[in-house]
Amino acid sequence: MNERAKNVCCIFGAGSRYGVPEVPDGSFIIAADGGYSYVKELGLKPDLLLGDFDSLETLPEGVNILRYKKEKDETDVLLAVMEGLERGFNVFRIYGGTGGRVDHTVANIQTLAYLANRGAKGYLYDDGRVITIIRSGGISFPGSCKGYISVFAYGGNACGVTETGMKYSLSNATLTADDPLGVSNEFTGGESSVSVDDGMLLIIYENKSQIG
Repeated sequence: MNERAKNVCCIFGAGSRYGVPEVPDGSFIIAADGGYSYVKELGLKPDLLLGDFDSLETLPEGVNILRYKKEKDETDVLLAVMEGLERGFNVFRIYGGTGGRVDHTVANIQTLAYLANRGAKGYLYDDGRVITIIRSGGISFPGSCKGYISVFAYGGNACGVTETGMKYSLSNATLTADDPLGVSNEFTGGESSVSVDDGMLLIIYENKSQIG
């Protein structure tokens, strides 16, 4: 298995599709219910197909399947994340998890928090953007990154927030959930980073940054 991808789990949901995603060779692929059509469209075979299958009329043959009852508390994407964590993966790429119903997008952003609270990294791919959440830690960006990056407190106050190497710097600041101070910062062509001492940060950056 590719060394870079051995801990990567790629999850495909039934949301909007934005071009052809970069799926690392050797990553573990989970199709969450209707996300199977996305995987099939890309010419990939999932290692696992799971869900309550309210979006699939016919289940494929020759694929490992986990079926759940429709009356459940978890979303299909969260079930995929839980299964991936159980199998030992610690980096998750979620495709087809935004667009369409806003509540589903919010649910998948909350799933990023679920991962951050368990010491794993999660990246939700939107139309030209990547969404991630970090908890009491940091994320670094190489000088090749371009475009905008926005940083928001998530789940309460975020204390000790520092942003370096960007157009607007921030040092040991406190971000609150009712003040969008961290919106629309910019990469400047040098190495940069975002970190938080205590709390969670919701970070949205342009996909061409190639982080995650």
